[in-house]
Amino acid sequence: MKVSAPAKINLTLEVLSKRPDGYHDISSVMQTIDLSDTLTFVTADEVSLACDAPELETPDNLVLKAARLLKGELGVGKGVRICLEKRVPTSAGLGGGSSDAAATLKALNTLWGLGLDIDGLLPLASRLGSDVPFFLRGGTALAKGRGEVLIPLPPSAEQWLILAVPHQALENKTAVLYAALKPSDYSDGSRTASMTEVIRRGGSIGAALTYNVFEAVAFGVFPGLGDCRDLLLQMGLESVRLSGTGPALFAFVEGRDEGENIVSECARRGVACYLTRTLGPDDDPRPPGPADAEQAPRERRRGLTWRS
Repeated sequence: MKVSAPAKINLTLEVLSKRPDGYHDISSVMQTIDLSDTLTFVTADEVSLACDAPELETPDNLVLKAARLLKGELGVGKGVRICLEKRVPTSAGLGGGSSDAAATLKALNTLWGLGLDIDGLLPLASRLGSDVPFFLRGGTALAKGRGEVLIPLPPSAEQWLILAVPHQALENKTAVLYAALKPSDYSDGSRTASMTEVIRRGGSIGAALTYNVFEAVAFGVFPGLGDCRDLLLQMGLESVRLSGTGPALFAFVEGRDEGENIVSECARRGVACYLTRTLGPDDDPRPPGPADAEQAPRERRRGLTWRS
């Protein structure tokens, strides 16, 4: 069985307050896009994982955690061999690991014949991470609480966007970004409410409606991130936004042709960039095109080794 695990962007992301448990309440409109990982599942005696990115072959990988959680909670006697092919940049604010975990839950539910629906998988997804429940359905959704309270929204018209991913590495990134926020950066959720209302009315998602609270601190945390944003703005893009806690940046374009021109120019200037589009909950990611192949990170890959 082979499945896709799409990335996401945050059309809006507001932090409302800090909770007594140390987490934060947020209000966000999340949207899946067709940049995706691919996972292949084969029934086996044990649970094991192989990945074309060797640094991800660890016991902490959410794919392994999802498989073992489902196996343990449902008392499954079977195992599975999982192959993970990464295209979604890691630790970039795109939810790649969470999407892989959600795809694993759904695929193994089918492969092992467990008969659970999405609502049955939600409690398990919540235990794996706050973004994992969103990816069980994908599409467009309003996220509240820690991100685990989800309200599906109507699919909007397909939109093309540029995704720029500067090469940045920051240990404990999410904790660092949240710690950098001040109470004055918190908001009342009105920006997300405005975006939600437009989507429910069937309107177009305009750049002017997008917002991300972490832009108040991310450009001071990630060296060179501001230069990447300025480059995209110089190319005539109306607005450039951070996704999640970054450092991925996105901007809407008029169509595929404009997007491919911008991707080519970014490549000429040494910026890793992808052309992608928004997805509805039932849409399948398209196969990688020439622009994606040109701009995918040029990393050395090696043969797969199964890790249990």
